Amino acid sequence: MKNLRTFYTLVITQIFSLIGSRMTGIGVGLWVFDRTGNASPLLIAAFFAELPGMALGTFTGLLADRWERRHVIILGDIGQAAASCILLTSFLTHSFELWHLYLAMLIQGIFGVIQSPASQAAITMLVPEDQRDRANGIKQIGFPLAGVIAPVLAGLVYREVGLAGVIAIDLTTFLIAVVVVTQMTIPRPLQSTESQTLATSFWREMAGGWLFLKNRKMLLLMVTYLALIYFLINGPLELAIPYFSTLVNNDAIIGLLLGVMSLGAFAGALTIAVVGKVPHRLYAILLGYLMHGLCLILFGLVRHPILLGLSIFWVMFPLPLTGALFHTLLQTKTPPDMQGRVFAVTDQLFMLTTPLSFLITGALVDKVLEPAVGTSAWQLFTPLLGNQAGAGMGLLLVIIGLLISIATLIMLALHGIRHLETDLPSYAALAENENDPS
Repeated sequence: MKNLRTFYTLVITQIFSLIGSRMTGIGVGLWVFDRTGNASPLLIAAFFAELPGMALGTFTGLLADRWERRHVIILGDIGQAAASCILLTSFLTHSFELWHLYLAMLIQGIFGVIQSPASQAAITMLVPEDQRDRANGIKQIGFPLAGVIAPVLAGLVYREVGLAGVIAIDLTTFLIAVVVVTQMTIPRPLQSTESQTLATSFWREMAGGWLFLKNRKMLLLMVTYLALIYFLINGPLELAIPYFSTLVNNDAIIGLLLGVMSLGAFAGALTIAVVGKVPHRLYAILLGYLMHGLCLILFGLVRHPILLGLSIFWVMFPLPLTGALFHTLLQTKTPPDMQGRVFAVTDQLFMLTTPLSFLITGALVDKVLEPAVGTSAWQLFTPLLGNQAGAGMGLLLVIIGLLISIATLIMLALHGIRHLETDLPSYAALAENENDPS
């Protein structure tokens, strides 16, 4: 019971910290765009924030497994707060330059990557196995909840006290998180036999997450499939604002549609948090992505604001739900003293293709698909998608939805994937067999 209280306290402080970080991101974005009139600095800043996740996953996973996870979480908060201090100082001294923003985003990215695997692995030590679906669902609530709350708060604070006030609130949330976590106790996992066999060298130990997946072919295939899904959807989901803006000539309705988008993700996370335990996680994950693909097709085809809202709600609904279930699957199958490395490696694989997805999506939409609308080559798609502005983005959404649906059906057809959850033993079962004297 005490460990569960610790988990809930940890999640609440992390959600507050996330809201503060999102507020800073919005405030800085407004300030920079207002003074430069360009979106490029914000995209470059996003790249620097993503860069550590692509490069440092293997190392940060080892930190999460070697050090006390409470200390790693605190280190992550302190490092991200230091990045916010850099921005606050540069704005207060009127010396801000864009490279300050890029440096701050890089630092935040580094310490965010350090913190993430430790935070995820800590759930195993705090939450009983039969409640981890609910726990991961509650953790998934944070991002969409911040997506709803942060823009409203950032808009109010930015108007009243400016960017410095927004960053000050962010720093306060980091400070609260650090103080709260210092009072927590997160049990340290016992060393597993598999982890002991990797301790023959530093490099082998650091590569433990990769070796764990390599020795479990179906789990590696599942992770590869998820990496493909993230590659396919990261860029197209970023089209939401230009897609809505092109199809709907009403700022209030556009804002409402963006709110519905966040509400869909929030509802998905809330559903798994309320349901609690899902008996067949692999089937739920794959059926969730099949639903996501089909709804993405619908999202690309419809034009009326009500239908756009309904479709984007159901596009977003499965994502936190499937994410929570996959985290529970990894927590169940991975020895606790290796989970930092395994979570770090999977996150690294998921993030490696993110910049490529953004680049390809932008080039396809701006250089190929939208210019093709209304030309003779577009006549084949006119009956389905029309020939108005935005139809090119709609075609991309339809294609991505089809690819996700086909990939998911292929995964459902594979016997090893369908039975992955039952065929791959849990770490608890392995430990029990190792300790059985018979």
